[in-house]
Amino acid sequence: MSEIVNRIANSPIITFKLEEHYPQGERVLLDIKDQLFQGMILRERDFRAWIKTHDWAQYQDQHVAIHCSTDAIVQTWAYMLLEVRLQPYARTIVFGTQEDLERTLWMQALDAIDWSQFADRPVVVKGCSTLEVPTAIYVEATRRLFPYAKKISYGEPCSTVPVYKAPG
Repeated sequence: MSEIVNRIANSPIITFKLEEHYPQGERVLLDIKDQLFQGMILRERDFRAWIKTHDWAQYQDQHVAIHCSTDAIVQTWAYMLLEVRLQPYARTIVFGTQEDLERTLWMQALDAIDWSQFADRPVVVKGCSTLEVPTAIYVEATRRLFPYAKKISYGEPCSTVPVYKAPG
């Protein structure tokens, strides 16, 4: 009888799991709609009074998206004031929605990867994940792998969809 050999385990293929790079930490949406006069107007005096009394320490080590969910005109300086107050506490501060925050966090995670580790190697970008990875992040990871990887596939090492093969 011949020995059973796990060819996948012995192959040079690198399985790239995006979920392993998921930015940890609590996410918070700081919506300033409740700070608007009659739900439509930002009054500087009232806003500054709220900023002085608000408990900013509650955002310690959190990822924060600052946003106004109503269709009001909010002056840019208001968001700048929020940034200044959040800066000593929040781990990340983004202007926009929670989706914008997630995209920013994922992009920062991708920025931290040494992509040269994939040089001249076949790479499988793992498709099934225990958490939801935005399609935009798969696309960005592919863009960053492209200059390095010998081959890029999507899926699982035992069942992949070819995406790219370097010439030569």
